[in-house]
Amino acid sequence: MSQNVTAFDTIAAIATPPGEGAIAIIRVSGNEAVTTVNALFRGHDLTQVATNTINYGHIVDPDTHAVVDEVMVSVMRAPKTYTCEDVVEINTHGGILATNRVLQLVVGTGPRMAEPGEFTKRAFLNGRIDLTQAEGVMDIIRAKTDRAMDVAEHQVAGGLETEIRATRQKVLDVLAQEEVNIDYPEYDTDQMTANAMRQCAEMVIKDIDQLLQTATEGQIMRDGLATAIVGRPNVGKSSY
Repeated sequence: MSQNVTAFDTIAAIATPPGEGAIAIIRVSGNEAVTTVNALFRGHDLTQVATNTINYGHIVDPDTHAVVDEVMVSVMRAPKTYTCEDVVEINTHGGILATNRVLQLVVGTGPRMAEPGEFTKRAFLNGRIDLTQAEGVMDIIRAKTDRAMDVAEHQVAGGLETEIRATRQKVLDVLAQEEVNIDYPEYDTDQMTANAMRQCAEMVIKDIDQLLQTATEGQIMRDGLATAIVGRPNVGKSSY
């Protein structure tokens, strides 16, 4: 897929669930991501390190020069990143206080808080993924069963996109052949008869029906089925 990277402002957010844990990750994405974090980082000069490296150091409050946390900082340069922009991920100690203190320092140097799903939105707008893959990312996050996880991973890998493109190509092939017959009747081309067009249309309709069926199955796997267990008292309903 082609990648036409669009210039956006720099955003930041906590990329891990809130609460206590060994580590938490703060993600920063945008043209100023590296310089922003570098202004708070005591260790290697992040503007000079190689891409796809992780660097040990400390986050320091620029006003008081006090060490806020001991961290590992990953530097990933555009376009080979999730958003196709420069991305920096700060691995801090887990915990609400430590994580929020580092995030506030990052936001205080210029970036704004990312909106929900905005990193994936930028991946889509910059051409790294399509809408089906973006939906698959959310399905992976929300998956509650192995089957739902397998389907979501297939979608993120481009499986659904491939099926849609194949169906679209069948329609384009028919249109192209018919336009050749209309525009250049003097040439010896295979005539796209009404019967052949009907057969192709039936194939396309079948493909679309199958895709719609998988959409229904996918919704069930994502959301489950609403089920009511009805019966008289003390007949074993709670054992189900």
